[in-house]
Amino acid sequence: AGYRAVDLMKKHIARTMTDNVLTGIGGFGGLYELDVTGMEHPVLVSGTDGVGTKLKIAFLMDRHNTIGIDCVAMCVNDIACAGGEPLFFLDYIACGKNYPEKIATIVSGVAEGCVQSDAALIGGETAEHPGLMQEDEYDLAGFAVGVCDKKDMITGQNIKPGDALIGIASTGVHSNGFSLVRKVFDMTKESLSTYYDELGTTLGEALLAPTRIYVKALRGVKDAGVTIKGCSHITGGGFYENIPRMLPDGIVASVKKDSYEVPAIFKLLAKTGDIEEKMMYNTYNMGIGMVLAVDAADVDKTLAALEKTGDKAWVIGETKAGEKGVELC
Repeated sequence: AGYRAVDLMKKHIARTMTDNVLTGIGGFGGLYELDVTGMEHPVLVSGTDGVGTKLKIAFLMDRHNTIGIDCVAMCVNDIACAGGEPLFFLDYIACGKNYPEKIATIVSGVAEGCVQSDAALIGGETAEHPGLMQEDEYDLAGFAVGVCDKKDMITGQNIKPGDALIGIASTGVHSNGFSLVRKVFDMTKESLSTYYDELGTTLGEALLAPTRIYVKALRGVKDAGVTIKGCSHITGGGFYENIPRMLPDGIVASVKKDSYEVPAIFKLLAKTGDIEEKMMYNTYNMGIGMVLAVDAADVDKTLAALEKTGDKAWVIGETKAGEKGVELC
């Protein structure tokens, strides 16, 4: 089954190959030739993450072709936040039983995420754990490495009062807060197959929508000549825990809740689960997957660059002097 799975995933992995990859599939280590031409002081940036309990939705719907995009996104978005460009990615799949077609389908999503982020899928591992995991279940995690010039690192140190906060749209819940999602909604195939007018799709389809990858969006902003002063990937912990991670001491992020339309899936979650507003903003991305801090004079250039990469974005607030943190108004 292992050999069969590898054979089936080869075509997907081939989509991600670049001239920098020096090994084919099946070696003991993935070799990548690092080209840092033009960089004064290259710095490697790494990130690792998993998909979490969103996998339960994939199990119930028996849909495994997009969950790999989530895995890649969780890693490469963090790398992009630091100013890095992803170079390569490795995945790790632990399963109760190796069903080759299912494993290859999962890897097809990983490969698609790599294509979206211009990263090469240079290795991975499928571990079969009979007796430890249920036969029809699996866990998925990954690891990415990127590079940036030291002078281009995004540190947040230069953020000052009056800088603009740009919010880039998410594609939905992304890959965080699914333990709460599974408490709010009935986790059955019937429930997930229920169509909601406000969502324009079934509940399951809305929840399984893959995480947006922002690598090309941030590259577009930088290519437009804009200095990204700070960048925050809105993951677990929502606005309240993630935005402060990019702020220096003495700066508060003031976010206007009515600056954009909160997607219907979050309104449905809050209403169905009777979840108070602060908890929603402390758990979910609420429709904003990435927040950038830029000089107020660069707002128009930033929004134009994001429009070119196909991303929706809004000015969602500004920075002010105050105790480091977030205020929603």
